Parts: sequence; structure tokens; C-alpha cells
Amino acid sequence: MLGTHSLALFATTVFVINATPGVDMMLTLTRTLRYGVRGGLAAAAGIMAGCVVHALAAALGLAALIAASAAAFTVIKWAGAAYLLWLAFGMLKSALSGDVQAATPQLAESPGLAALFRQGVLTNVLNPKIALFFLALLPQFIDGDAPHKTLAFLFLGAWFVVQGTAFLVAFVLLVAPLRRWRPPGAAQRGLNGAGAGLFAWLAARLALAER
Repeated sequence: MLGTHSLALFATTVFVINATPGVDMMLTLTRTLRYGVRGGLAAAAGIMAGCVVHALAAALGLAALIAASAAAFTVIKWAGAAYLLWLAFGMLKSALSGDVQAATPQLAESPGLAALFRQGVLTNVLNPKIALFFLALLPQFIDGDAPHKTLAFLFLGAWFVVQGTAFLVAFVLLVAPLRRWRPPGAAQRGLNGAGAGLFAWLAARLALAER
């Protein structure tokens, strides 16, 4: 009725995308290990809220504007890279501080579920590559003669969000038991330092991305 097709292939594609390590998965992983299931779910909810924004942008044509405008793409890209660097700086600061909370994830004080939700939203929304991805992926599963292309975009976008949410919830529940491991302070600081390096690398990769 909506003019979509090959939905089984679409679901498989979405799963592969969700399972591919990237900024969203790394943020969910680090927030789960540091703040527990609730923290991981809050970050995941923010990420999915960001996907809702991208799906709406694709349906309304805003993603096409980003694809067409070098200036818009560059501004969003650099904003996203700067935010990832800010997250990397926070992890590096924890790695260098040497205090008990930084060394022991079980004792880490959560910044609040709302703050973790915002982190998820910003890391996702400030990534123009995701906007272009929605613009490139969704039309492949919409018939050329679909009577309501906007509704078809919204339907596939909603499917992506629901399936992505299920994947991230399962991922949080899978990795949460790792918090029971109590590494020495030096090892935990090393993990924080490695996480900082990872986010810095992701920021550099985003900054160097081409349209």
C-alpha cells in the first residue's frame, strides 16, 4: 500500500548496519560499562531519537539539502567532530585523574539520564553521513511509482528506528554483565585512555569525510 518492497532485505541491511561498530555502538558500550544498564539505555534512546530526526529529514528533503550544499555538510561535519573530541577529552581526563571514580566504573557517578540521552542525540544528529545514508538507503526500497513517497520514507524510517532500538537494547543487556569485572585502577585508566583515543579517531574520520 505504501509502495515499499524487499522488506526482508531491508531488515537484513538494517541489522548489518546496526551490528557494524561505529560511533553509536561505541557510545552505547562506554555508557553501559560506566553507568550501567540505565545509562546505556538512556544513551541508546538518544541515538534512536537522532535517527528519528534523520528519518524525518530524509522524508522532508532536508537530507537532500545537506547532500547538495557543501557548506551545510561541512558545518554539521565539523560540529560533530568537535563534539566527539569533547567526549574524548572527558574520557582522557578521567584516565589521567587517577581518582577512585575514574578508576572504578561501579563507583562512577552518572551525569543523569537526561544528559546521557542528550549525548546520544548529539552524536547521532551531528553526523551528516547518517543523513546521507538515510537519503541513499531508503529510496532503494521504495517503488518508483509509489503513491505516497513521503509516507513510504516515514514507514521505512520508523522500521529502522524500531529495529535499531531493539538491537541497542539487546546490546546493552549483553555487555552490562561486564561491569562486574573489577579491573585494577591502572587498567581502568588505560581503558579510559583507549576509549578517548577511539573517539578521537572517530572524530578525525568524520572530519575527513567527503560528501
